[in-house]
Amino acid sequence: MKILKWGFVGCGEVCEKKSGPAFSEVEGSSVVAVMSRRAEIARSYAERHGVRRWYTDAQQLIDDPDVNAVYVATPPSSHATFAIMAMKAGKPVYVEKPLASTYDDCARINYVSEQTGVPCFVAYYRRYLPYFQRVKEIVDHGVIGKVVNVQVRFAVPPRELDYAHPENLPWRLQPDIGGGGYFYDLAPHQLDLLQHIFGVILEARGICANRGNLYTAEDSVSAVFRFENGMPGSGSWSFVAHESAREDRILVIGQQGSLSFSVFTYQPITVHTSQGIQHIEVPNPPYVQFPLIKKVCEHLQGLSVCTCTSVSATPTNWVLDRILGKL
Repeated sequence: MKILKWGFVGCGEVCEKKSGPAFSEVEGSSVVAVMSRRAEIARSYAERHGVRRWYTDAQQLIDDPDVNAVYVATPPSSHATFAIMAMKAGKPVYVEKPLASTYDDCARINYVSEQTGVPCFVAYYRRYLPYFQRVKEIVDHGVIGKVVNVQVRFAVPPRELDYAHPENLPWRLQPDIGGGGYFYDLAPHQLDLLQHIFGVILEARGICANRGNLYTAEDSVSAVFRFENGMPGSGSWSFVAHESAREDRILVIGQQGSLSFSVFTYQPITVHTSQGIQHIEVPNPPYVQFPLIKKVCEHLQGLSVCTCTSVSATPTNWVLDRILGKL
């Protein structure tokens, strides 16, 4: 597959800057069709981005003979449906994270991918960003010695939308659509990165609560987990914190130093050893999904291998579901 002609199932916010334009930046790759259930959204995106065709029905887009690869950019509850539709049509899929809204749906996706031989990739793009590759390099090169513990700390105040009437809440706060609350939307990036660096998490449990009473989904989560190498880790997430507690930080504790970095704000990486404290700034590309999308395209073109597959993404959903008590 030398020339990739992508069809987007969903063309909302994430497609505008993070991912959409990147597909046309890769040699031999272009976007030929987009779909949204709302005609005005599909038409607007197509017109603004120079896409030739738009649809309001996902099956029509997938059946379009000019489309030979599909990007699923809808809320998680529909990921499995659309990914499976595409794979059964013989078309490779790139799915937004998390892979699905439940671990069971991830298993369904992997089964169909295996049975059809059609690959499914997942948008855990931080694995390929220069900032996080530098973090992994520091760990892998033993700069802070043997790593003995890792801690995730994340706290943000409520957003204005969080105070909306239940019928008007964003989909990320509707567990039947998003899989949970903001934890299910944001923590996947953190947990996938940790497993990318330290290996698969084999044990996980959590305590969840709703402390702000703004919506029914959990807004406060504490968790402990253990990696396959035996190392323990922990995490704390609050989505109803006071501004003074705002934090986006992962602390990696080694026997010869420590390392801290952010996941969403890209604050300078801080390395603390006996040699002193070092602050490292690493810029990312304008379209943050570009490095991963380029790798996916090159994989489909037979030029490289992308390991950010549905199989590699599934352990993150397992950990999320264990922490939330869904498994």
